[in-house]
Amino acid sequence: MTATEHTDPVNSKILAASEDQVQGFVREPFREIAKLSGINEQSVLDRIRAMLNAGTIRRVRQTLLATNLAQGALVAWKVPSAKLDAAFDYMFRRDPFSGHVVIRSTDSDTAGSEYKLWTTLKVPQGFSLQEHTKFLLKKVEGEKVKIMPAKGIFTLGVGHVRRKSMQPGSRGDLPAQMIRTEVVQLNDLEWRVLTSLKREFTIDEITANPWQSRAREADCPLEVFFAVAEDLDRRKIIGRFSTFLEHVKPSAAGIRVTRFNGLFHWAVPPGMELRAGSEVGRHEILTHCYWREAGREFGEVNIMAVAHGTQKKRLLDHKAAIDRHLAACGIPVSYTNVFWGGRSEIKPSEISPVAYREWLQRREAER
Repeated sequence: MTATEHTDPVNSKILAASEDQVQGFVREPFREIAKLSGINEQSVLDRIRAMLNAGTIRRVRQTLLATNLAQGALVAWKVPSAKLDAAFDYMFRRDPFSGHVVIRSTDSDTAGSEYKLWTTLKVPQGFSLQEHTKFLLKKVEGEKVKIMPAKGIFTLGVGHVRRKSMQPGSRGDLPAQMIRTEVVQLNDLEWRVLTSLKREFTIDEITANPWQSRAREADCPLEVFFAVAEDLDRRKIIGRFSTFLEHVKPSAAGIRVTRFNGLFHWAVPPGMELRAGSEVGRHEILTHCYWREAGREFGEVNIMAVAHGTQKKRLLDHKAAIDRHLAACGIPVSYTNVFWGGRSEIKPSEISPVAYREWLQRREAER
C-alpha cells in the first residue's frame, strides 16, 4: 500500500520539491519534480495521486500571479462576534472571488485587533473591487472594512515540508526582488489557455503529459498551448506548479503539517518600503511577503509577511530574527505586531471576467 502521509521519507522528498520549487510554466511538471527530488517519475506520479486521493494534498494546480490579472487586495473585516462564523462561511462558500478566509487574533488588544475576519479578494478586470467589497460588507452585516492592495510582492511560495527544519534567521544571500503589481490585458486565446491552465488537476490527470487534455479544452493545438503559456510566463503572469498540502486540518492519521500561522506586521518610514520588504522577504521561513499600506488603524503598517509552523514560540523566534536583521540593516520600525490565524479555509479566487458577469446575473436573479 502506498504511503500517503507527508512525513513518509519518500513523500517528504517529493513534497520538498513539489510544493514551491517548480517555478513558472513547465511542459513536463512531474518530470521536473522527479528531477528535483531524486525520485523516479513513475513513483512521483503514484505518490502524488495517492496523497491527493487521501487528502494529504488538497489540490494540484498551476498557480498564477493573479495580482497581474485582476484587482486584488488583502481585506480585513470588522464583524460583530455573533455574526463572525456566518460571515466566514459566506466568504468561503458563497463568494467565488474570496480566496484565503481566516479568523485572526492578537495576543493583546492592539492596533487593528478589532478586525477578526481576514480574506484575500480578487475582482476581474472591468469590475470594481470597492463595489464588490461594499456588497460583501452589507451581505455579512459587517461594521467596517479595510482594503489593502499589494503595491509589491517580495515572496510568494509555500514549501511547508521544506521549511519545517529551518533555523530562525535563515535567509537568502541577496535581498528579495520586488515584483510590481500591474494588471495585464489578455486576448481571447490567452484567456482560454489561462482558464484551462489554472484548473485543479483530478487524480486521472496526474500523468506524464498533463497538458494534452488542457490544450483540447482550450481548443488549440498543444504547441500553441505551450507557446501561449510560455509567453504568459515571460510576462510574469504564471506563478509556480504546485501540490498544495492540507496544512490546516489533520490528516486521516491525525498528523498536522502546521499548527500556527502568523501574519507579521511592520511599519517602516515612508520611502523605505522597498528596502525593508527586500530584507524581510529574503527570510526563507516566509511563504508570503508584501508591501501593503494598512493605514492609521493598523499603526501605519506597510510591510506584511506570513509564516507557518507547528510551534508558536518557534514562529516568534523567526519573527525576532527578522526584527534583529532589520535593526542591523539600519531600518527603523515604529510598530510591529503578529495576527495569529485560527479557523481558516483556502480556495483559488476566480479571476475570469466571464465568471464575474455570470455571478452578477445570478445575483440579479436572486433579488
